[in-house]
Amino acid sequence: MNVKPLAEESLGVRSMCTFVETGDVNILIDPGISLSPRRFGLPPHPREYRALIEGRGRILKYASRADVLTISHYHLDHYTPSFEEWHYHWSSPEIARHIYEGKILLVKDYRSRLSFNQRRRGWLFLKTCGRYAKSVENADGKSFRFGGTEISFSEPVYHGSEGTELGSVLMTLIEDGGERLVFTSDVQGPIEDKTLESILRWRPDLLIVGGPPLYLSGLRVSRLSVERGIRNLAKLASEVPTVVLGHHLLRSVDWREASKPVFDAALEKGNRVLTFAEYLGLEEELLEARRRILYEEDPPSREFLRWSKLRRPERGDLKPPGLSSLLR
Repeated sequence: MNVKPLAEESLGVRSMCTFVETGDVNILIDPGISLSPRRFGLPPHPREYRALIEGRGRILKYASRADVLTISHYHLDHYTPSFEEWHYHWSSPEIARHIYEGKILLVKDYRSRLSFNQRRRGWLFLKTCGRYAKSVENADGKSFRFGGTEISFSEPVYHGSEGTELGSVLMTLIEDGGERLVFTSDVQGPIEDKTLESILRWRPDLLIVGGPPLYLSGLRVSRLSVERGIRNLAKLASEVPTVVLGHHLLRSVDWREASKPVFDAALEKGNRVLTFAEYLGLEEELLEARRRILYEEDPPSREFLRWSKLRRPERGDLKPPGLSSLLR
């Protein structure tokens, strides 16, 4: 099994998109990418747009090789919509068609345990992108076999804490030749002990997991929930040989200090904890977490700042200025 992370916070964007190649089937997991509209009162820095464009390019490249696409839920950093938007998601009908056309889609059932906004997005997704696909299957709690490769999905688990208004996500298990990869999506640690138990029951060799949102601690997520997410991550690090860790957790510059119990637990058992970037042998680029620093150290041009202050209707289909070499 060959696993290639394509986009994520340690690579400068919001995403968890991952490409998995087995001897029987090529799988693209959660083919979405986005930027945070506002952090520290600031819009995305030009370096974030470069990362967005490059990440979108990787998703397009590997989508062309994929047979199967999976979607864990309908947040825009986890799937590509069909509308034109160049400000935070770098999407268009043409991009969506390129990604989904002729593919087998294994997706979260939009009618089950999702917020109103996600139900609406899921419905629109099936009406637009779904018509490009070879087939679309609701994957909740189901398994699918492709030759010697089996792709299994959990029942919906909480997107963070129990009862969250963010609804639920699907976790994915890919088994091939005795190897077991688990992709958790936005479980945020997991925060919930029942989700932790579900992951451990799958006995992964490689785990791709989203950590808790430190930057929301005491605001939209309780401090106790974030602490529980770190505690459960430490349990996973002590049990799973390789943990690839990221997403919400890496939206804070101090994430390593907060995650010390996780690294200590892995070290004690001889296991590994890596970011997406480290797994690829690259330097981390925590661009969103460092947005304020980027504005101080590398101020954007006046032209870019004027563009960023335009209201959405005024921007229309205008792409960010100063990135011409990446837009060819």
